[in-house]
Amino acid sequence: MKFTKKEVFFGVLLLFSFVTVSVLFYGYQVLFASNFQVEKEDRYLSIPPGENFKELLARLKEAQIVHDPLSFAFLSQFLKYQDNIKPGRYLIRKNMNNLDAVRMLRAGNQAPVRVTFNNIRTREDFCQKIAEYLSFPADSLCVLLQDSSFLAPMGFDTLQVLSLFIPDTYEFYWNTSPQNFVKKMYKQYNRFWNEERVARADSMGLLPQQIAVLASIVQAETNIAQEKPRIAGLYLNRLRKNMHLEADPTLVFAHQDFSLKRVLNRHKEIDSPFNTYKYPGLPPGPINMPSRQSLEAVLNYEEHEYLFFCAKEDLSGYHNFAETYAEHLKNARLFHAALDKRGIY
Repeated sequence: MKFTKKEVFFGVLLLFSFVTVSVLFYGYQVLFASNFQVEKEDRYLSIPPGENFKELLARLKEAQIVHDPLSFAFLSQFLKYQDNIKPGRYLIRKNMNNLDAVRMLRAGNQAPVRVTFNNIRTREDFCQKIAEYLSFPADSLCVLLQDSSFLAPMGFDTLQVLSLFIPDTYEFYWNTSPQNFVKKMYKQYNRFWNEERVARADSMGLLPQQIAVLASIVQAETNIAQEKPRIAGLYLNRLRKNMHLEADPTLVFAHQDFSLKRVLNRHKEIDSPFNTYKYPGLPPGPINMPSRQSLEAVLNYEEHEYLFFCAKEDLSGYHNFAETYAEHLKNARLFHAALDKRGIY
């Protein structure tokens, strides 16, 4: 069969139109069709340092994050993302298309991580807690917090370092380094310790680090907010009279035995700068990470004449306060009798 020139022309035109429409359709699919978390919920994608595109694509496929790996790989190559992988934590939205995903990943537009910490007892506990949120291992932060040369310019030593961190919720990028994490927390520390609070501490004859040490003891003594200012005032009374603090929580910290429920005379013999039965004044560092509430309780302590306190015999968590040692001994006998009755040793 022989075709006329007109038929050939229209045939070529039809073929060209078909190819053009197909290319345009595929191009649209590559750019704008849903390809990530298709008909699923939003999720986060963490890209560790050093991961290449082949490894990333394999993880996306295995986790069924990407629906069409080929189209994502094609656009990544075209937009030069394959050789420009940026580590971080990214929000992959439901039904996200290739273009938005590649642009986000290529620009390194991370989703911030909300880091919350409170009720921290030791430096090691803190490092482990932060490592649950961010990409660095706990050990790398702990090593940094024991580096005197790193801490000194901020005005801290290795014993005081827990007071640098004010418990709260903060936002960080997942791949923040330990150094940048501490530096940002130091900025938050300075925001808390504004001129008003520093002046208040100065009027008490204490530095902010010393306020934190006392706040850590108050925090260890009680969870009852209304008693914290009273206990703070009591310890300040003892400091002003050059009395030993004789705070049981400091002995627990010195022994590093947080299972202790009852401090006995033998525990008071430990030779530690945190033994406030043996050494006068404040210990050299906090015995936990004091909360904002505990810090404020010390800064706004209650004025009174109490010098002694003891847990109430009903084991409610509240305390009996006394101005004299004789009165305190009566309270202590009631408390210890209650412990003996319940077999708490």
